Amino acid sequence: MTKPMKIAIASGKGGTGKTFISTNLFNLLQKRGLNVALVDCDAEEPNCRLFLTEGKLEATHEVNQKIPELDLSRCAYCGKCAEYCNYNAIFFLKEAKVINVLEELCHGCGACSVACGYGAISEKDDLLGHVSKFAISPKSALIESRTKVGVYSSVNVIKTAIKEASGFDLVLFDAPPGIGCPFIQTVAQADYVVLVTEPTPYGLSDLKQSIETLKGMQKSYGVIINKAGLGNEEIYDYLQQENIPLLMSVPFDKNIAVSYSKGKLLTNRDSGWEEKFSELFNTIKEEYGNSNN
Repeated sequence: MTKPMKIAIASGKGGTGKTFISTNLFNLLQKRGLNVALVDCDAEEPNCRLFLTEGKLEATHEVNQKIPELDLSRCAYCGKCAEYCNYNAIFFLKEAKVINVLEELCHGCGACSVACGYGAISEKDDLLGHVSKFAISPKSALIESRTKVGVYSSVNVIKTAIKEASGFDLVLFDAPPGIGCPFIQTVAQADYVVLVTEPTPYGLSDLKQSIETLKGMQKSYGVIINKAGLGNEEIYDYLQQENIPLLMSVPFDKNIAVSYSKGKLLTNRDSGWEEKFSELFNTIKEEYGNSNN
């Protein structure tokens, strides 16, 4: 079986247009009949579904982790479980004989269960979020990760969503913004990363941080400039100086903004943009091929 190609569409900050790129690129590829999945990895605020409304829900399932449950009748109040916990998720007062699990801090690592020699700790399921799969066409799907409100980390939900995309020849990841753990978990699975930015001082600053992170991960990448014509030329100078591929520019255009605000895909409304996203995909394939030579 041929190894699937995995492309992450990411950004150093929110609002640069990565979902605009992700959904339109996916729409173009699925209309061509490719065996392709789009995974919405922005689990704290997934919104790809707002643009891909025609898909039929095939399945949804819970993502859980195991967290400790204390049996105080067996507890010797030795404090070993609290000592083993690297996340301060067990509150313990020896003299007062008070011990509680702070579930919102628990990472589900199981260290406390190993530490306890009295059988006072069992495990129970804790809901982290849900993963849903929507069939867009017979050969394509949108896979949405959605973290439960209040859960501190979306990483496990993202990992589950990415696993759900196995079996597709081509997988796109709509990555979460920033360069934190959710971003790293997403791009770590990718063969090539598309960074979407805007030509402003903030856009350039966040782009540089993203690129430094990707360099440390030894990932190949290229850049799309959205809202071109807004701001200044510094970002173009930076790309040229660093020899970073400019994959595509999207102009700062009121019609694009209006279409996006209404949840409309340009690749459904404009044959010119359909061609531009086709050229984008060909450029990504070429850059991906060059990076593996």
